Amino acid sequence: VSTSSTDFLYDLSEALPESIPSAPGTLPHFMEEPDDAYIIKSNPIVLRCKAMPAMQIFFKCNGEWVHQNEHVSEESMDETTGLKVREVFINVTRQQVEDFHGPEDYWCQCVAWSHLGTSKSRKASVRIAYLRKNFEQDPQGKEVPIEGMIVLHCRPPEGVPAAEVEWLKNEEPIDSNLDENIDTRADHNLIIRQARLSDSGNYTCMAANIVAKRRSMSATVVVYVNGGWSSWTEWSNCNARCGRGWQKRSRTCTNPAPLNGGAFCEGMSVQKITCTSLCPVDGNWEVWSEWSVCSPECEHLRVRECIAPPPRNGGKYCEGLSQESENCTEGLCIQDKKPLHEIKSQNIETASDIALYSGLGAAVIAVAVLVVAVTLYRRSQSEYGVDVIDSSALTGGFQTFNFKTVRQGNSLLLNSSMQPDLTVSRTYSGPICLQDPMDKELMTESSLFNPLSDIKVKVQSSFMVSLGVTERAEYHGKAHSGTFPHGNNRAFGTIQARNKATYIQNLSSISTTSELKTTAIFGHLGGRLVVPNTGVSLLIPHGAIPEECSWEIYLAITQKESSLQPEGTDVLLGPEVTCGPSDLSVSTPFALTIPHCAEVNSEHWNIHLKKRTQQGKWEEVMSVEEETTSCYCLLDPYACHILLNSFGTYALIGEPISDCAVRQLKVAVFGCLSCNSLDYNLRVYCMDNTPCAFQEVVSDEKLQGGQLLEEPKLLHFKGNTFSLQISVLDIPPFLWRIKPFTACQEVPFSRVWCSSQKPLHCAFSLERYTPATTQLSCKICVRQVKGHEQILQIQTSILENERETITFFAHEDSNYPAQMGPKAFKIPYSIRQRICATFDTPNAKGKDWQMLAQKNSINRNLSYFATQSSPSAVILDLWEARHQHDGDLDSLACALEEIGRTHSKISDITETEIEEPDFNYSRQNGL
Repeated sequence: VSTSSTDFLYDLSEALPESIPSAPGTLPHFMEEPDDAYIIKSNPIVLRCKAMPAMQIFFKCNGEWVHQNEHVSEESMDETTGLKVREVFINVTRQQVEDFHGPEDYWCQCVAWSHLGTSKSRKASVRIAYLRKNFEQDPQGKEVPIEGMIVLHCRPPEGVPAAEVEWLKNEEPIDSNLDENIDTRADHNLIIRQARLSDSGNYTCMAANIVAKRRSMSATVVVYVNGGWSSWTEWSNCNARCGRGWQKRSRTCTNPAPLNGGAFCEGMSVQKITCTSLCPVDGNWEVWSEWSVCSPECEHLRVRECIAPPPRNGGKYCEGLSQESENCTEGLCIQDKKPLHEIKSQNIETASDIALYSGLGAAVIAVAVLVVAVTLYRRSQSEYGVDVIDSSALTGGFQTFNFKTVRQGNSLLLNSSMQPDLTVSRTYSGPICLQDPMDKELMTESSLFNPLSDIKVKVQSSFMVSLGVTERAEYHGKAHSGTFPHGNNRAFGTIQARNKATYIQNLSSISTTSELKTTAIFGHLGGRLVVPNTGVSLLIPHGAIPEECSWEIYLAITQKESSLQPEGTDVLLGPEVTCGPSDLSVSTPFALTIPHCAEVNSEHWNIHLKKRTQQGKWEEVMSVEEETTSCYCLLDPYACHILLNSFGTYALIGEPISDCAVRQLKVAVFGCLSCNSLDYNLRVYCMDNTPCAFQEVVSDEKLQGGQLLEEPKLLHFKGNTFSLQISVLDIPPFLWRIKPFTACQEVPFSRVWCSSQKPLHCAFSLERYTPATTQLSCKICVRQVKGHEQILQIQTSILENERETITFFAHEDSNYPAQMGPKAFKIPYSIRQRICATFDTPNAKGKDWQMLAQKNSINRNLSYFATQSSPSAVILDLWEARHQHDGDLDSLACALEEIGRTHSKISDITETEIEEPDFNYSRQNGL
């Protein structure tokens, strides 16, 4: 509609005659005004306007008149007032709205005319409706404690008109009007004032307007319950019926029990306190009173009372009579027509017969015991002789030696009925103890060679001949106490079956002494110190001590709590070892061997050697993987061999560099009867896999009367922070029962990992239903959560005389802590000198000692040996330290032979043929 036409209409309306019924003094009144509208997608909207009285109505949009052709008008008459009513419609399209660019929204209003003037309606805005896809803020999942507040935030996507928000829980709408604990009115957020277990679930925010609906990401809400302790039970009765014991009380984590990942109760579930029970005191008779006056019945009396002391605390009453009567007339008084001495003579004769038979029985038993003792003594005095001649061997692996038997009818041979041929020489093959023909006698072990009275040993080695060792001599030796040959293949069934060591020792033979210290005097020839059954040893090489000097050297293990406190997750891997005196210095390095419990892997462990200063502080000497010329560390699977020049106190510290670092634990089970004959105690120890840790446990158990019930097993305990669980399984029902709260025990990771060499000890108390039960069968399960597990099968008799003895293994050197001079070394000194002279000499292919080190698996930090006056001697010292128990001379000899074939200097020397051993005969005779 143009301005001119509008003016025309306006002028026209003013010229209308006043007689028109709609004229009398009223302005147009709007009966319906246009409303705000939204365009959805591409659909146009309709705006309408209705006024009375009205001659004309036109729409004006964004300040401009809408053309009259776009209007649709309807006219009617109000029946009540007789006034004219006019209604107008227009359409607004999406394109019109999008093409408008103004400071405000697209708007329209209608203008109505009457004779008195015009009226304008309200402005109606027209907007394009939409709803974006992405929420400005999705709700986030939460874990909240019970009765805590939950607030889930939701900011819906941008939209026109603004979206309405609705919350869903597990796909069901939430009506806050039905639950006063839930509020959804605060800025679209969901608020749960006090969380309940039922409030756990998946929550979703829904946003919707006239265009679309949008759905947020689901948020998981978990309402958890932290565990709470129940009340303590009453204290149990004192477990000791006499003297000092303990009583306990317990509680459970059930008030409430942890739910939905809630924390377990902190603190101990069992409390123990010491208690003292009054011991029962048995009564004892006091001294008899004086005899009373002789009565008319010719008797007098005497009495005594049970008051010295009287029975207390449930003790037994005195046995015997409290009153005694006796004839006081020496049988002359008549009672019941018989002399009193006849009445009592029958009782006296019966007592005399009992005494007579008891004496005869005791005499017979004493004679039988004496006969058995004499027989055993005479058997133990039988001896066999040994003659050994001609030894210049390196090892029995490729050498032969002849044994000539002369004794007939030896009961220890497999077939003693066959008469030996005294003219035929038999050849035996097997490793023997290296002895120097120039320095000492060949020592043999009586337990191995006793069956043969006359033995001739003939040994040849091609490589030893190549080194110039051709001297021969004869030796006639006897078994000396104090030195055993090492590495002999003994035909002990237990050893062959278990293949763990060359010597078996019963539990009862372990010393319980608290002093783990060995002392000996050494000279220029050197020697070896061993702390028995601990794996700790000290090797003093030949020449380390000046000539004409003798030093008293000691080797000790610290048994009290170590002063070395590892930091963080660092671990003390072995015992704290002291060798001294500290003010002495040696000219060549000595070898110190310390056992350790780490599973050797450089990717998981960083192992350090530390030394204690005179001020008591600990300083790091070196890392095992470090290249240095001050000392040398060689890490074997179960021990660390250290070459040092100064005495002092040393310890190995392990720093785990990954969760896969493994600390090897030895699991052992001991058992013993308690003071109550129906109770049986199982004690499970988890200790470092070192001999000294095991000896400490064995010594303690021996003092308590404990018995090793099963061979110990190895547990690989990882540094992954998971705890250790120890439990008793498969207890026979109706025969045994376990005391409450002891069937399974869990030990925190830190208690196991940072134990500082103290063995972990868990006790289980079992009870028999009847004394007739003498056998116990069960399983002990020791496992690390998400780690290694070991199960020990227990099958034992609880009676001392029926129990099978479980043996464990120790080294031969346990009985001989100190060896001085050539006896301490496996390689004879003359052969050692020739080896050093050969390999210390440079040749065109480089230092031969480097190949000697390589063949002995010494591939690291060779610069240390290069600084020594004789590198080969130090390498051989390290070999002696590594092989002090097995004496594996075969490997050393093979390494020397291989080097001899490789290097022209040695290969040009003529090798002597080796006598072929008769293996069949050797096997037949058990060697």
